[in-house]
Amino acid sequence: MNIDRVSQFTGHSNGTVIAGHFHEPDTYMTKRLQGMGDWLITYTLEGEGYFITAGTERICRSGDITLLKPDTPHQYGTRKGQSWHFVWAHFSPQLMETSLLPVEPLLIHSLENESARDRIFQAFRRILADSREQSEYWHELCLNALREILILMAQKNSRKLDSRIEETLHLLSEHMRRPLTIDELAKTVGLSPSRLSHLFKASTGTSIVDTLNQMRIRQAALLLEHTELNASEVCDHVGFQNYNHFINQFRKRFGVSPSVYKKQARNPGRPGT
Repeated sequence: MNIDRVSQFTGHSNGTVIAGHFHEPDTYMTKRLQGMGDWLITYTLEGEGYFITAGTERICRSGDITLLKPDTPHQYGTRKGQSWHFVWAHFSPQLMETSLLPVEPLLIHSLENESARDRIFQAFRRILADSREQSEYWHELCLNALREILILMAQKNSRKLDSRIEETLHLLSEHMRRPLTIDELAKTVGLSPSRLSHLFKASTGTSIVDTLNQMRIRQAALLLEHTELNASEVCDHVGFQNYNHFINQFRKRFGVSPSVYKKQARNPGRPGT
């Protein structure tokens, strides 16, 4: 079998998932005049493909996800003079909640930041691996990965943020525990520090520093509620370099010190707590 063209069919009593990883020349084409009975989702890794629905051609490029609705007459393939490297999956309509699916016959959704692209690709890789292995709960694992992809798409649509701001938020979350500078973030997302600061505030309503502090305080509250860590240990764990600053930020958010918050969380309703 050509290693650039690998697919897997996975049947199940609750429906089917069919997944594949293709790398196709410009002779590749699929045409279905009656459509098909399931959803098709593709994610383009490199090159260019096309989809034709209702006589209109649309192009999918690197970082684009397409969702094709069941029973939609269509044609798709590799653009002339190009190659098309993509992963794909078919899934039955009854397998996914409709709130995560588009109403239009063909949706093409562009992912511009690298963290989102990598996360989507890793989800597709899990679908392929789990469907091939077919160990216990493989069908549920495939559906969870598909659902993750659709949720990420829905989140991007609801937030409608510049891709560089999305990437900045991801970096803040991923590296919350270590010191981060605006210069470092700006270099990573390809903006000047002043431009990033302005665009971030305009897009989110808060500054980068305030957003990072909010992330840290939310995590600190969870750790105080659900672990045995004390306030000093939590301060260090979430990335604050100064304990007094941590106390001030925590009081600003919750109105009490971390120690009092922990007591209240452990003893709800007790007088004097």
